[in-house]
Amino acid sequence: MTFLSISNAVKTFGSNTVVKGFDLAVDKGEFVSFLGPSGCGKTTVLRMIAGFERPTSGRIMIDGRDVTDIAPNKRRIGMVFQAYALFPNMNVAGNIGFGLKIAGMGRAEIDARVQEMLDLIGLSHLAERFPYEMSGGQQQRVALARALAPKPQVLLLDEPLSALDAKIRVSLRSEIREIQRRLGITTVFVTHDQEEAMSISDRIVVMNGGRADQIGTPSEIYNRPTTRFVANFVGTLNTFDVTVVDPGRGHVSLEDQALMLHASPLSAKAGETLSIALRPEALRLGRCDTHEATLPARIEDVHFMGSIIRLRVMMAGVSVSLDTFNRPDMPTPLPGSMIEVSLSGKQAIVLRG
Repeated sequence: MTFLSISNAVKTFGSNTVVKGFDLAVDKGEFVSFLGPSGCGKTTVLRMIAGFERPTSGRIMIDGRDVTDIAPNKRRIGMVFQAYALFPNMNVAGNIGFGLKIAGMGRAEIDARVQEMLDLIGLSHLAERFPYEMSGGQQQRVALARALAPKPQVLLLDEPLSALDAKIRVSLRSEIREIQRRLGITTVFVTHDQEEAMSISDRIVVMNGGRADQIGTPSEIYNRPTTRFVANFVGTLNTFDVTVVDPGRGHVSLEDQALMLHASPLSAKAGETLSIALRPEALRLGRCDTHEATLPARIEDVHFMGSIIRLRVMMAGVSVSLDTFNRPDMPTPLPGSMIEVSLSGKQAIVLRG
């Protein structure tokens, strides 16, 4: 059931339209991420949900209530920013309880709620510390607890992890997702980090030029992108030009080898050129019975990534990436070596738009 809805939202600053006809329906308890490059409009949409920006046109509903013209403090929104925005003159407990105090809650009730939040984020032992005495990850946990303390209907997070180092970022995003699931709170998360969005979201909104290019589950966004922008922005792609042989059956040819595409019938006519793409993990090193085409390739570079080895190879006149599992009992491929690479049309993405 839709809990948060944005209908045909437009936001214009002077002559610049940064959000263009944006629509989104979010279910209660769902975790949705806005993903896209800088300037695509994702933070502006978040700020419109929060009430910090008013849509030039369009409507925003929360739990069946039109909040388009309602002040931010009347929307029951919890907000976590990239900059922790903690009060430097207040300790952890004071920061978490600040909103409750402003709301007129009694001292005993505030203390109980603050303790509940401290337990939730695992920082009960740091209740008396001040922000300058804490790490970035700890400060962001406090910011999260402060946002959750008043029991908001919707939690908004604007790139809350981008200022943290990589290891802390991975750990904290898992904690945020766990807390969100435990509380069942409807959440919108803004990020430019595709791995971050893919790992914690129920659905992802890929934004481009103020519009939602595609909305779907992480699997749908990665495996079945509907536009060229989404296909290129999310993950790594290897792009090939193929010749259409039989559009009705999805039959194409690459370097005189036949491929049967999953997406059929094709929009192109026989003899025309079509662009397809394959993820690095869709290519296979050596001959493979389940892949209908095998082409010679030359290794250009080798990147050891732990469990995965990424090869950069020249194949069919194109420099492509290929991922293979690291096997300690097998020698690592060497640059300059000639190899064979197998591919299957069933795993190809037909690029449109």
